[in-house]
Amino acid sequence: MVQMTGGHAVVQQLIAEGVDTVFAVPGMQVMHIYDGFLEAPGINLVTCRHEQTAVFAADGYARTRGVPGVALVVPGPGAYNAGAAMATAMAGNSPVLLLSGQIASHELYGGRGSLHEINDQLEFMAPVTKWRQRTGSAAEIPGLIHEAFKQLKTGRPQPVEVEIPHDFLGETHDFDSIEREEYPRPGVPADHVSSAADILAGAERPLLWVGDGVIRASASAELEQLATALGAPVLHSRDAQGALPDTHPLAFEVPSPGYGDPATEELLTASDVILVVGSRFAKSETERWDISPNQKIIHIDIDPTIPGESYNPAVSIIGDARVALTALNTALEDHAFNSDWDPELLAEVHVRRRELLRARFPEQIAMFEELRMRLPDDAVMVGGVTVGTRWMRSAFDIMQPGTLTSASYMTTLGYAFPLALGAKAGSPDRPVIALCGDGGFSYAIGDLATAVQHHINLVTVLFNNGKYGASQNDQVNGRFGGRGIGTDLVNPDFVALAESFGVVGVRVTKLDQLPDAIMEATSAGQPVLIDVVGDAMRALDQVDV
Repeated sequence: MVQMTGGHAVVQQLIAEGVDTVFAVPGMQVMHIYDGFLEAPGINLVTCRHEQTAVFAADGYARTRGVPGVALVVPGPGAYNAGAAMATAMAGNSPVLLLSGQIASHELYGGRGSLHEINDQLEFMAPVTKWRQRTGSAAEIPGLIHEAFKQLKTGRPQPVEVEIPHDFLGETHDFDSIEREEYPRPGVPADHVSSAADILAGAERPLLWVGDGVIRASASAELEQLATALGAPVLHSRDAQGALPDTHPLAFEVPSPGYGDPATEELLTASDVILVVGSRFAKSETERWDISPNQKIIHIDIDPTIPGESYNPAVSIIGDARVALTALNTALEDHAFNSDWDPELLAEVHVRRRELLRARFPEQIAMFEELRMRLPDDAVMVGGVTVGTRWMRSAFDIMQPGTLTSASYMTTLGYAFPLALGAKAGSPDRPVIALCGDGGFSYAIGDLATAVQHHINLVTVLFNNGKYGASQNDQVNGRFGGRGIGTDLVNPDFVALAESFGVVGVRVTKLDQLPDAIMEATSAGQPVLIDVVGDAMRALDQVDV
């Protein structure tokens, strides 16, 4: 055992868990932890300018590295500032540990107005965490952090929170760190697998609907094996794009409003068995269609509360997606298949939407297709709430799992730049590109300084149309018959603003300039902001892609 403060014990336990990066905002209740980082040269401490950025960055780090991300904030306003980012990580099934300081243990629930006092912060965190705990003594610190990592690595990967009163962080005790553990993937019930295999083998038009559980489980190879054996189309949710390469002949988008492919609705309608893997069938992805009485559902998910949440499955398999798909592939080896999907129909649906868009918008589609050809397949695209993301999803093929991130059904405005900040910090040798609208980017402008200070050389593409575009479209072209108010924006000179932070600022006015600008930015060795305006923005400012 080694004598140290509770704050140093936090840092040493993070090291024991394999943590190499922490995104944080300092403050009185966490300064003993900050002090511990002085003796931890192996941890990259990234001090951010806003707690929301710290958690978004931890989320981006987790998604691209495939390991838990860690954020550190003060209690009260710090934790509340982190709330939207925690909700986004919750929606996106991202393993984020939020470490929060807390007022002194003897002041809890006192209501005396202590610095940053919130009466029950754990209760506030309940809807945006799968697990949360407060230490009851300094001695509990290593064990509670270790338990937090167990929660992050087992079951459904969602955020957790640990709160530590600052008096415990300042106490000196003898501490031992707890060795990191890896946890085996849970098995799946053989009888359920056998029943699912029988149903799939007998299906005439089996279809696979996959969510991000496939990506979290690194199950793309097993997915492709099963889809190929069945000759079945694979529809991916917004969080699972790249589970199969977009160019794969069996890869399709779900028919979701706003970003999916309506043409795939006919595949859903024609299918008689739907195998759902690692998806909760979110309302935003299923509101175009409903299950018919003649369709059977098989649902694989690691979370036992998910199957049956939206539709009643004929068979549910609770377990890890890779383990379950491996078991299914093995079980199907002894089966003959009844699938009779028309390959010509699948091929026609696969290319139909892109060809229609290419005919209507040749300049826009060609630009993103050129960008795809020039960027490496492992480049990470972080698609914010912007028309630029709509175009990207329509014309930029995602080739590898985990190379496109979204805010899932939370659709959090302002997440793209700070999430990309964390993605680039975790993967410095890969191009990381944030697609932002001018409204959303304005949420985290101050963290341009974070990128410069910590040499996080991401590329931010700012689609600058001077409005909250989705909201204005709702007014002008949607529910309000052209009655608009409060959705126009007056913006700064974003190039000059970026340069004032030490970021390279570039302005693009013609659409065909954008691929060159992005490629040059990826090799600049500095953070770069590309301001897309003028004819380029007008060409992209469509609402029907």
